[in-house]
Amino acid sequence: MSPVIEARGLGVDRGRRSVLRGVDMALAAGEGLALVGPNAAGKSTLVRALAGLLPTARGEVLLQGRPLAGWPRSALAQRVALVAAEDEAPDRIAVEDRVALGRYPHRGALAPLRDEDRAAVARALRQTEIDHLARRPLGTLSAGERQLAALARGLAQEPLVLLLDEPAAGVPSLESERILEVLDQLPADIAILIIEHDMDLVFRFARRITVLVQGQVLCEGTPAEIAADRRVHEVYLGEGRG
Repeated sequence: MSPVIEARGLGVDRGRRSVLRGVDMALAAGEGLALVGPNAAGKSTLVRALAGLLPTARGEVLLQGRPLAGWPRSALAQRVALVAAEDEAPDRIAVEDRVALGRYPHRGALAPLRDEDRAAVARALRQTEIDHLARRPLGTLSAGERQLAALARGLAQEPLVLLLDEPAAGVPSLESERILEVLDQLPADIAILIIEHDMDLVFRFARRITVLVQGQVLCEGTPAEIAADRRVHEVYLGEGRG
């Protein structure tokens, strides 16, 4: 299958330091890919570059075969949803209002909703199984419920690509199980890339895993291949993990 999103020789710099160096990766529609690696490997930088939120120094990102630079910002935001590791929305905002911001992610403010917007918000709340929490303030939710609200905001964009940066961070194990169940039930045509340190969750979710180390792809393979790779144990799964 042709990739829905693809990085080719991607390089991202921070000052004089190269954060990403020659990264090649591709994600097809309906695929579940996990991105893992030590801290400061460049994982969050990579997903932000894939979402068009960072300038690239070298290489390019293609969405549906077109460079990101060729996409209007609003069109790109409707096709690629990034759910960050920490949701910085104020505690007082109601869940459904936070999710509704996914309809206008490039504006950063709640705009008047059309009928199709309301339908998308309601569908995202059902998909994440938090429709019963719609009028609750974010600040009253558990850690797992708040992550599901952030996921619902991304789904309200009706994206082709869903980028999840540590969705289970700080979430108790029982609630992280719920997040995994929700991901398993999402529409089969959504491409999902997940950054996660919980390797049990990674091995259960992903069909393919990419290991990033010092801004470069160390290896890529199935969960079984990654679990058996000595290099991965040395730099991440073993004593080098951190």
